Amino acid sequence: MTTESIYDITIVGGGPSGLYSAFYAGLRAAKTKIIDSLPQLGGQLAALYPEKYIYDIPGFPKVLAREFVACQIEQAMQFSPTVCLNEKVIDIHRQPDAAGGLIELKTESGNVHLSCTVIIAAGVGAFIPRTLDLPDIKRMEGKGVYYFVQDLEAFRRKRVLVVGGGDTALDWARSLLKIASQVILIHRREAFRAHEEAVQEILHSSCDVRLSCELKALHGDERVEAATIFDNRSGEEATLDVDAVVMGLGFVANLGPIKDWGLQIVKNSILVDTTMRTNLPGVYAVGDITTYEGKIKLIATATAEAAIATNYAKVYLDPRSAAFPGHSSERDNPQTFAGDA
Repeated sequence: MTTESIYDITIVGGGPSGLYSAFYAGLRAAKTKIIDSLPQLGGQLAALYPEKYIYDIPGFPKVLAREFVACQIEQAMQFSPTVCLNEKVIDIHRQPDAAGGLIELKTESGNVHLSCTVIIAAGVGAFIPRTLDLPDIKRMEGKGVYYFVQDLEAFRRKRVLVVGGGDTALDWARSLLKIASQVILIHRREAFRAHEEAVQEILHSSCDVRLSCELKALHGDERVEAATIFDNRSGEEATLDVDAVVMGLGFVANLGPIKDWGLQIVKNSILVDTTMRTNLPGVYAVGDITTYEGKIKLIATATAEAAIATNYAKVYLDPRSAAFPGHSSERDNPQTFAGDA
């Protein structure tokens, strides 16, 4: 089924960069649509990390992911973009000029959306949690083995083992300290690979930190009851009574159908220029899915990229418009923030 309306800007992805793209498109008076494969807006922050604190957002000393997402949704929705959830885009292509030159976005459900420009804000694409090749891991998933923390209350007064040495593992350990009766953090290396501030906080907390340690086995019938770990330097083993194991080992990114859209892909990321433009006319990309010289994958940079892409999409739509529309604080009414030349 082809949707009847033609949109100025269609955003593929409803995470932080997608939501900020929608907000900025509203500022530029563009008719906007968001298409997301997830059942709710917010991307990975909402789906995987709602209870994690984020520490590197401008203006927030720290903010829970779910609270940040709520603020972003409120910000984007003030301009009433059309939102299509549970819709996975599987193909995009431009119609021949004789047919109008619009971009068609086909979804897995068979719908076809029409747009003048597209901003791809799909995060890392599909994400599959990393796991360990150990007996009982699969059997215990959802029965004490978790790959992300969606509800901290589920861990109240529990003994929790966190596995991993990156920012994700340390952030979960810090959050769990506030609610669990005991938190043990193991990492197979001699040093963490995380932000220095997070490392110092966890080392000076009540968390039981064990470096150069790995998970060897899980124990329990219906639920996790214990875990055996070992020191990979000495081989010494220890069996710990635990109620839950959180695997903070990160995720494997998969672009899925995006890699077949004719985009220039470099190391599993979409190559863009300084205007966030891809090699396809009228198609831009922002956030973690992009790459360019000097790229740093942060929410702060992703939202900046969203503003850049949206402004240049506006120029693509109307060459008479200015890429820089002026500062919003200079306008009496944000609804008129279109930046026309």
